Amino acid sequence: MAPITLTINGTARTVDVPPDMPLLWVIRDPLGLTGTKFGCGIGQCRACTVHIDGDAIFSCQVSASTAAGKKITTIEGISGGQLHKVQRAWIEEDVPQCGYCQSGQIMSAVALLATNKAPTDADIDEAMRGNICRCGTYNRIRRAIHRAAKESSE
Repeated sequence: MAPITLTINGTARTVDVPPDMPLLWVIRDPLGLTGTKFGCGIGQCRACTVHIDGDAIFSCQVSASTAAGKKITTIEGISGGQLHKVQRAWIEEDVPQCGYCQSGQIMSAVALLATNKAPTDADIDEAMRGNICRCGTYNRIRRAIHRAAKESSE
């Protein structure tokens, strides 16, 4: 094992982990950032979504060595110490129930709004496809994304 330096939420962090260790486990275990959730481990549920260089990716499917040298943002890093507009919209629309999928859902929504300031329902459905919510809050998720988009346009 050789040390791997990852830039997470704007801070360079060096970890001594196997190079093929999934980024999800590096984020959660040695770095202690537990907002990113383990859901399935095979890239099917998107609970582990983080941003790498601005793109929403499944951290369970990316190795630590692959993520080295890239800008990684977790749920803890999107707000800069205050609630992100998507997080505020989530609260205002009463999206969370069990909350387990929420960090992945929010990270996908933030990535969508970074590239599409006024998404349609179809745009939202496409961007959020694969983000599994076992509680079935999909309609509230869509409303929250529209609310956050509207906040951006005001």
